[in-house]
Amino acid sequence: MLRVLRKFWRDQRGIALLLVAIMLPAIIGFSLLAIDMSRVNNLHFDLQKGADGMALAAAAELDGRTDSITRADRALATLVSNNYTFSTAGVPQLLQSAGVTRTYLRSLPASDTAPIAAANIITDEVTDAPNARFIQVTVAPVGFAAIFPASFLTGNSASNGFNVGAVSVAGFGSSVCNYTPVFICNPYEMVNGTNSAGGATLEQAAADPAIRRRLIELRTVGNNAAYGPGNFGFLAPPASVGNGAQGLAETIATSKPLGCYSAQSVSTKTGQNTGPIQDAFNVRFGIQANGNAFNSPDYGPAANVRKGASTGGNGNGNGNGNGNSNQCPNYNQLTFNGTGNMGLPRDATTPYMSGRMGDGNWNLSGYWSTNFSGIAYPSSWDTSKPTRYQVYKYELANNLVGHASAGGEVGTPPSSCQPPVTSVDRRLLYGAILNCNALEAAGNDLNGNSTNLPVEAFASFFLSEPVAGASSGGSVYVELVDITGRGGQGTLDNFLRDEAQLYR
Repeated sequence: MLRVLRKFWRDQRGIALLLVAIMLPAIIGFSLLAIDMSRVNNLHFDLQKGADGMALAAAAELDGRTDSITRADRALATLVSNNYTFSTAGVPQLLQSAGVTRTYLRSLPASDTAPIAAANIITDEVTDAPNARFIQVTVAPVGFAAIFPASFLTGNSASNGFNVGAVSVAGFGSSVCNYTPVFICNPYEMVNGTNSAGGATLEQAAADPAIRRRLIELRTVGNNAAYGPGNFGFLAPPASVGNGAQGLAETIATSKPLGCYSAQSVSTKTGQNTGPIQDAFNVRFGIQANGNAFNSPDYGPAANVRKGASTGGNGNGNGNGNGNSNQCPNYNQLTFNGTGNMGLPRDATTPYMSGRMGDGNWNLSGYWSTNFSGIAYPSSWDTSKPTRYQVYKYELANNLVGHASAGGEVGTPPSSCQPPVTSVDRRLLYGAILNCNALEAAGNDLNGNSTNLPVEAFASFFLSEPVAGASSGGSVYVELVDITGRGGQGTLDNFLRDEAQLYR
């Protein structure tokens, strides 16, 4: 008997089945848990992916414009359609059916682990829309029914499931690089639904040549004076060029500006439109700077510098009207609009912006007959008058730059000046458009070194004539050419650096 019991005790046949039988509940439980983990991860991934997509779609519209939140809400509603599965809803559901809420933010806490506070949140989504830089998208938690008895884990015997949600925070960064450090107070800024530009908006001006060809007189203002539509000032130049007036002038004069400026964080720089600043504009017209500053190829003139000027002070021209072969003229050596020479004329009348914006009706026929007698211009110009910039480009494209006017002026820069720059259009001035009325009403001092000023748009302007000295007001006469964003023609896209990104 003892031998039989001893033999049975030592017999190991069938032990695997016994072990499997003992472990089978644990194996099944772990299998169900693994399946549930996969299902809940897929559910959370679907919700998070949708929340991220919605946040990015909306953030891409937060460009600092007054209607940015309106466009962001439209993007939330139309641009992302994401399904999710494994919820208690059963069949795949649209993300919107889970319930999506959004909150627009002006800033984020310094630490990613810190919760978003009331100070970060935009509460007035109309007035404060230009300050919306981030969006938080929250997907309402949806139910998840576990196969594994989750009540063992949650301690809630009445439920075998739990909720899964998602939160995403995205923001938009916009900047331009290789831009001149200039800001221009929006000539078309609306104040209480109206403006001094006949009610036209910036977008309408950029899209309509009849409005675009209105000549605008840009002015600087003295210290402690308010900036208003049509005034201009300066942005802080890159640190590498220094902070003095000469460093600022260099970044305006050069054909290779280094500055990058963010739509959310431009900073102003106190400056004035005299001395080196005037020279910085005028070197683009083949006019030598005082003291022969900006004496390198990077500061060369435009390929077409026709400006209605002659040297010698007699207004009679001297063969090229821009100085002789031994002289690159200073501004005070030029006589403008003398006999037989004509630069691009100003508008016939200036009914807008208190006399500083024209009606767009300029003397095309007089300009053309003075400078290109015997040469026909496109017949379409008689029906739809071109902008000055269109005429300027037509002269370049049709080899008319070297054609002498009745007084002998040509558009070719004097040979004694720096060689003309052809890699960029030197007659274009680039600047940030600021809603100066709104910014000053909010307590910003644009004469000082203000920071974090939102930009309505970045723009390009055509310089129609050289800048006179301070005694003549130092005004800069320009035509609007293009803007970034809605209404723009895309010519500034190569300057733009736009990026929507996830932050949380």
